[in-house]
Amino acid sequence: MASLKEIFSPKDMSVGSPAMRIAEFAVPMLVGNLAQQLYNTVDTIVVGKFVGDDAISAVGGAAPILNLMLALMIGLSTGVGILVSQYYGARDRKMLSTTIGNCITLTAVGSVIIMILGSLVTSPLLTALNTPEGDIFRWSRDYLLVCFIGIVGMFYYNILSGVLRGMGDSISALLFLLVSAALNIVLDLWFVIGLHLEVMGVALATVISQAVSAICCYIKMLYMRDVFDIKLRYFKLTHITVETLRLGVPSGLTQAIFSVAMLLVQSLTNSFGKAVMAANVVVMRVDGFAMMPNFSFGQAMTMYTGQNVGAKKYDRIKKGAIQGTVMAVSVSAFFLALILIFGHPIMGLFTETESLIEMSFGMMCILAVGYVAMGVTQSLAGVMRGAGDTMTPMWLSLITTVVIRVPLAYAIAWITKTPDNPKGNYLAIPISLLVSWLLGMILHVIAFVAGKWKKRLPPIDEAPQKAEEAEISE
Repeated sequence: MASLKEIFSPKDMSVGSPAMRIAEFAVPMLVGNLAQQLYNTVDTIVVGKFVGDDAISAVGGAAPILNLMLALMIGLSTGVGILVSQYYGARDRKMLSTTIGNCITLTAVGSVIIMILGSLVTSPLLTALNTPEGDIFRWSRDYLLVCFIGIVGMFYYNILSGVLRGMGDSISALLFLLVSAALNIVLDLWFVIGLHLEVMGVALATVISQAVSAICCYIKMLYMRDVFDIKLRYFKLTHITVETLRLGVPSGLTQAIFSVAMLLVQSLTNSFGKAVMAANVVVMRVDGFAMMPNFSFGQAMTMYTGQNVGAKKYDRIKKGAIQGTVMAVSVSAFFLALILIFGHPIMGLFTETESLIEMSFGMMCILAVGYVAMGVTQSLAGVMRGAGDTMTPMWLSLITTVVIRVPLAYAIAWITKTPDNPKGNYLAIPISLLVSWLLGMILHVIAFVAGKWKKRLPPIDEAPQKAEEAEISE
């Protein structure tokens, strides 16, 4: 039986069974992602039950704007994760230490930028999105302002947990996230029910909880000096910063593109009225859980591929890609079945309005098949990113979300306009999303088979000889 030290230590994913290594990483990642999804879900349940349906609309309407501002964080996290996994796989202690030090400094700079920029654009963006005046507008604004002011905790948790995962340690990141999720629930109830802070209360709970998890990650890293060094000289920005941005910016742009597309679709959603806005928020909260297996295995494939690239064990990458994709699709199908079987009770957690429950469940049924398709998409995209090809997934995301999804949503809404339904059919929202997911899967399979990502792999004959004394123990 493994000791506690072994359980909470980095894992070498360049040895052993690919399926076993991917599962060892992905399962804790899945549990952690599910716990992280609790942040938004508990927020929505608490405000829905104790503030009202309009509060659900406010929290959901704020999400696309928050995600747009977090695009920089997504990019940095991806770039750092790829480099950390590759340098860890290559047993390059100096470059691993430099990468981690640079990312800590870069995160501080990014946090200040987003704190200022996000606070300035909140009200104008809410107005541009046709956010209903009154409580919904006020609550959305308050929620976003609190999140942006406390953005440093969110940034550092996501970046530092990405560093731990890059070295194969998804267990520590999971533990800290579970602690944070539990704290978030307690603070949600206290701030909303006890202190009557309404939507601002759930934002405060999220900010404080993620700051605590970020501190835990940093403390854990201080005790990993057998793997890398945290010294001031590594905090100075170097060429690694440029490499981090080269790898991370495409992923950040992908998130930004997706967020802009969501903003455009959110404007269409808002035009259908408060009921559709609230139903869409409920669907997106449940969607977060349905999508977790796909994101978890996608991240696992990135780290698995990165470590094997660093170790120059390219023969393991394709084998792992196939096995990881099969596992992702299987787990996604299982989660989806649970959601569809228990759909009505799940939707009922958010609201007691029966019409809202029925509307939400109908939208989720339309999206069902798409989640399995996304299992394939995320796994193959993870392999490409881990190999250093972050551009291909970015372009495919651009095609599916902007070129296909947004115009299709508006086209369906326009085609279905009637005298009784002057805005068109609200099902244009889930139908357009399903089509984009299915086409995205097809495009990713084609890109993976075409093999452009393989060109990012460094030649084996250029691999440096590993010094025995510099090896990082598993």
